[in-house]
Amino acid sequence: MKIVRLLCVCILLLIITTAVKAQHGENDTIKVHAFITPEGDTIPMGYMPQVFVYAKMNAKWKRYWNEWTRLRNAVYVTYPYAKAASKTINEINAQLVNVTDKEKRKAIIHSKEKEMRKQFADKLTQLSVYQGKVLMKLIFRETGENCFEIIKEYKGGFNAGFWQSVAFVFGSSLKQNYDPDGQDQLMETIVRDVERMYGYRG
Repeated sequence: MKIVRLLCVCILLLIITTAVKAQHGENDTIKVHAFITPEGDTIPMGYMPQVFVYAKMNAKWKRYWNEWTRLRNAVYVTYPYAKAASKTINEINAQLVNVTDKEKRKAIIHSKEKEMRKQFADKLTQLSVYQGKVLMKLIFRETGENCFEIIKEYKGGFNAGFWQSVAFVFGSSLKQNYDPDGQDQLMETIVRDVERMYGYRG
């Protein structure tokens, strides 16, 4: 009987020893990420694997992304022209300071106009009507004046009125303004990305 009891005690000790050893194995301590709350508490944190959900795009979102892509492409194409126009206008204004003689003013304006035509005429004629509208908005953004005011200032009211009529025929207007916080908010977001791409802003 004593031998049986002794055997049972030995078996029990063996089981306990094995369990204790198992608790101190290589997986006993698992390192995890932690998040410290503003109050100073430390909470274990883990990362869930990415889950991709695919679904068919409805007509509304298809239309939205088509319009967004069209606008983005138009901004990418026309933004350099808007910057060039702004630079030229600043140069003209700098040269016209203290020049009161009408003939000299016309000569300065004509010289810059000729320079712009030589550099951009062929490229600008390849723009679509939609891209032209975007360009006019971007010119306003860069100069603070719409195209009608710019033409009127440098070429006179008659020329401005004539080109406004032409723009109207094509469903556009030289008097387009730019509202970055309103109707042109999406365009402004795209422009900022383009500015970073061209290195105009950090």
